[in-house]
Amino acid sequence: MDFLYFGYGSNMDARSLLAKGVQPLASCPAQLAGWRLRFNVRHFFAHEGGVGNIVPGAAADRVCGVLHRCPRDSLALLDIAEAYPQGYDRIELDVLTADGPRRALAYVGTPAFVDETCLPTRRYLNILLQGAQAAGLDADYVQRLAAQPVLARTPAPRFVHPPGEWPLIDAAALAGQPTWTALDDAVFDMADARWQHRLLWPHYGGRDMTLHHLRRLDGASGIEDLDVLDAPSPAQRQYLDDYLHGYAAEYRYVGRFRRERSSPV
Repeated sequence: MDFLYFGYGSNMDARSLLAKGVQPLASCPAQLAGWRLRFNVRHFFAHEGGVGNIVPGAAADRVCGVLHRCPRDSLALLDIAEAYPQGYDRIELDVLTADGPRRALAYVGTPAFVDETCLPTRRYLNILLQGAQAAGLDADYVQRLAAQPVLARTPAPRFVHPPGEWPLIDAAALAGQPTWTALDDAVFDMADARWQHRLLWPHYGGRDMTLHHLRRLDGASGIEDLDVLDAPSPAQRQYLDDYLHGYAAEYRYVGRFRRERSSPV
């Protein structure tokens, strides 16, 4: 059975949904009355700042977004993307469309992940703006989105592997280690990560996450393949380096990754 899902953050954007494996059957603009949009859900990696959330507000407040009709098997994919139930909870609420009110699912941040000091990154806000403009959301709302302050940060330098002799790990060896994960040409062990990152074990563990991240870059098509690594754009190269430093800050480096083009993504 299909279900209705209200996307108000990056999931307003069709390409962002596609990168998560979700292809809506239909989509239309929608509004949520009495709620406010915040960016107070702390991302797993500090350089990604805060991501979208909705919180109850005054009667005059509203959140604009996109109502997606999704096939039933998309719910599990959305749950993974939103770290349900630890990162986000899933609730039902009423949204208003041009055809009247509709009951829909939406995700709200859990207290354990809410941080009121967070700001969104320029990358994340760009994806929201892309989705809002493509959906034809209210121009005033889009203008307010565009005025949202963003996280000020210095791009990470090119990642350098730690010195010394390290093993060369291929996809088969990686798949046999449920707490190891690969990014670009590096492999990290997540076993000793803080508890929030243990939520990523089922999704990152034993896998090459390079395309997972590149498909979430603003301007991505959502269907990039490993050929992009032959000649990544400056933005793609920078995004990988940002995440390599993020992985190195959270996980333990264990070796270099030898990727086959058939490597799991």
